[in-house]
Amino acid sequence: MNIIGHIKKLDLILFFSALGLSIMGLISIYSACISSGDFSDVYRQAIFIFIGVLAMILFSFFDNRNIRENPATILSLYFLSIILLIGVFFFAPEIRGIKSWYMIGPISFNPIELTKIVLIILLAKYFSKRHVEMYKIKHIILSGIYALIPAILIFLEPEFGSVMVIIAIWIGILIVSGIKVRNFLFICFLGIISFFLMWSFLFEDYQKDRIINYINPQEDPLGAGWNRNQALIAIGSGGIVGKGIGNGSQVQNGFLPEPKTDFIFSAIAEEMGLVGVTFLFSLFIILFWRILKIALDARSNFARLFATGLSIGIFFQMAINIGMNLGLLPVIGLPLPLVSYGGSNLVFTFIALGILQNMSINS
Repeated sequence: MNIIGHIKKLDLILFFSALGLSIMGLISIYSACISSGDFSDVYRQAIFIFIGVLAMILFSFFDNRNIRENPATILSLYFLSIILLIGVFFFAPEIRGIKSWYMIGPISFNPIELTKIVLIILLAKYFSKRHVEMYKIKHIILSGIYALIPAILIFLEPEFGSVMVIIAIWIGILIVSGIKVRNFLFICFLGIISFFLMWSFLFEDYQKDRIINYINPQEDPLGAGWNRNQALIAIGSGGIVGKGIGNGSQVQNGFLPEPKTDFIFSAIAEEMGLVGVTFLFSLFIILFWRILKIALDARSNFARLFATGLSIGIFFQMAINIGMNLGLLPVIGLPLPLVSYGGSNLVFTFIALGILQNMSINS
């Protein structure tokens, strides 16, 4: 195989927009480490970016038709992801009340990120063969079961933010596949009923507090409302050009919680200002443009639905994270895709982009 020739066929605009987002995140993570003088997270994130880029290139060589034409492989990956989700309850350490990460020495692994990609592949395969039969309620129910099983396991960890992303991917692919309006409205009705049932019987007190605080942030400004208020202060103080890398008072003095992960958007806004935020949004817009272009140009329904599901997953997670930072949504602990510190989300997003790159070449 001509490696150089293959790389030339890659969507380099897609690649550099994703890489640009990761580098912006790396710069912000570096800034957040200045006050402590410990730059180990910077080195780790740089390694994650290198692994992610390498993984994207490697997966771009793997012909997606090998998976698309072999349903047994897709189901095997799906059941593997379910087993890994179940395994965290027995083998993962509890971190801040959540069991989500396998720890293997210095390496951590979150199976939720693998599950997202596998679910997109599974739903894309399922609906690519049945999109003309979307009037049949059985397809909606069966596809819903595929999404519901991992959603329940993830909720029990508990990781409510990732549950919302899983549901958004399922509904988004349903809509693109041609679901009827009355069926969609019925799903919405069931969603509302399910939310009230979960509120009454499943939600933990801290999850309720986050939602109540979202409605009335001043009810507990030094407790549950602290994160939201400090994030808004950081964003508002950034101005046009920001305070400069390493000069953000909220970031450097420790007032902004989790500046490397959940609230990295606020950290970027404070130190890079409106200019930095505009550049961040521009990179995301370019990323979505290239993903959707691949979806529109795809010759197979499978590639089109995979690209659509991937764009929905990344967009929904981005929207929730930025909404949390702006005080528009409750704080539910989702990283900013490709930007926040962490290897699992970053590497698996690059892997998904690598699969997409192959679809752009071969589908």
